Amino acid sequence: MPAPGAGEERRPLLARRPRAPRRWRRTAAAAVLLVETLERAAFFGVSANLVLYLNSASFQWDGEQASRAALVFLGASYLLAPVGGWLADAYLGRYRAVALSLLLYLVASSLLPATAFRDGRRSFCGEVPASPLGPACPSTGCTRVSPTPYCAPTLYSGLLLLALAASSVRSNLTSFGADQVMDLGRHASRRFFNWLYWSINVGAVLSLLVVAFIQQNIDFLLGYSITVGCMGLAFFIFLFATPIFVTKPPTGSQVSSMLKLALQNCCPRLWHRHSARDPQGTQPLPDQRSPQPGPSPQEDMANFQVLVKILPVMVTLVPYWMVYFQMQSTYVLQGLHLRIPNIFPDNPANSSMALRAQRSSYKIPEAWLLLANVVVVLILVPVKDHLLDPLLQRCKLLPSVLQKMALGMFFGFASVLVAGGLEMERLQYIHRNQTVSQQIGKDVYYAAPLSIWWQIPQYLLIGISEIFASIPGLEFAYSEAPRSMQGAIMGIFFCLSGVGSLLGSSLVALLSLPGGWLYCPKDFGNINNCRMDLYFFLLACIQAATALLFIWIAGRYERVAQGPTSQSCPSRDRG
Repeated sequence: MPAPGAGEERRPLLARRPRAPRRWRRTAAAAVLLVETLERAAFFGVSANLVLYLNSASFQWDGEQASRAALVFLGASYLLAPVGGWLADAYLGRYRAVALSLLLYLVASSLLPATAFRDGRRSFCGEVPASPLGPACPSTGCTRVSPTPYCAPTLYSGLLLLALAASSVRSNLTSFGADQVMDLGRHASRRFFNWLYWSINVGAVLSLLVVAFIQQNIDFLLGYSITVGCMGLAFFIFLFATPIFVTKPPTGSQVSSMLKLALQNCCPRLWHRHSARDPQGTQPLPDQRSPQPGPSPQEDMANFQVLVKILPVMVTLVPYWMVYFQMQSTYVLQGLHLRIPNIFPDNPANSSMALRAQRSSYKIPEAWLLLANVVVVLILVPVKDHLLDPLLQRCKLLPSVLQKMALGMFFGFASVLVAGGLEMERLQYIHRNQTVSQQIGKDVYYAAPLSIWWQIPQYLLIGISEIFASIPGLEFAYSEAPRSMQGAIMGIFFCLSGVGSLLGSSLVALLSLPGGWLYCPKDFGNINNCRMDLYFFLLACIQAATALLFIWIAGRYERVAQGPTSQSCPSRDRG
């Protein structure tokens, strides 16, 4: 029997026989995982070579302009996540929010292949502006203003729409998938989040192996057309699986109520001034359109207390995200200055000169450096789900979600520490002037004669940290959030990961100023004399200090959650 007041929750239409619910719930969860795989393949297909695309002859953006556009896209795809979660909680519901986001995703992603050929660029961007002829620079110290990037308004608009769609899918599809297995037992949600992360990395592998290679070595039009095809297939699968989905109406978001309570507790004077101007605003009413009555002020206060306990746990995870996103920035930069082999090694004995020249043109894409991290996740998630977790559960040694997150922080600390040690070794070759030159794309990098395979340990460690920090973090954000704020809390979780990425980038920018460890202008874009090892060790110290703080906060949280006060939160969803 459904609970009172839950009449608007729609159960799967195909669940008719006694054993059907369990089978159809698993089928619905599998459909969500497949949609997630295709969406992540499209996302990595857009972001992996975006700088290379904008820096190509079609657009001729400067490296700084192209990098800035990529950072804006990646940052917005995380920072906008709370918007999609709030819209789902307050107005749309998760099903409609995901469906509309996938449709927007499909439309926005079509802009990139449309601008990948000449006629499409003319239609969306107009003709390439001619460079005005002018006198030469009158003095050696004068500066030239960089021209406005060609097609910038169109591309930025499309990328921001794409980031909004990706962030909304990220914050809602996770919770929607967990809703499908919520009634299958306590451990069903844990297994779902394990396989969700596995599906994300399958999409990343497909995109990095196939799409990134096609974009860099064959054609951007074909590469970006594949991403559009992935999104079209994901949208079709989601609509086709609609009859077996469990969909829930929007219960109303309590974000406004939480903000009012926060203002009332933190700034009582400011709250009294606001109450005097707006007497009706003193009641913490939820902003919702659902015909069901909203939570009472007592429930609002209980949910606010839960939120106050959740946020410190999530905020102390931000330094881990600073370490995690190094694999997409400084780890890649470090790898470019290690010896990178060709995809096809030359064999002079049985290869013609023309064939060797053709093979040597196929360079390992820079995006492939992320595969070491992805592969370890693909291997260890099934091992953990089928072997390790059941064994620890039988022995009653299965760690809690917060204990797993602390363990993940330790592996992240070990990863950046290993990266610092490798960087110290690389710098010793540089100081002894033992370098080799290698051409990657159109740029020449002076690398130490150390193989890039020495980076495998740091990628393996960061992949293991994902399994213990990121996956339990998703489970924690979903299971511990108040029911009416699950979408918003998931959005905050992803938003804080974006904050960690931006903080890591800001730290790099700060240390790149004159006098900083990463300031080395005489290397002309190379990092041979930059003290990036000190940067890695600084990140390790930050991670170690915040890990200790996290352990203290997590211990307090678990003690409170096990006490009698945990029963006073009627709106928490225990799954």
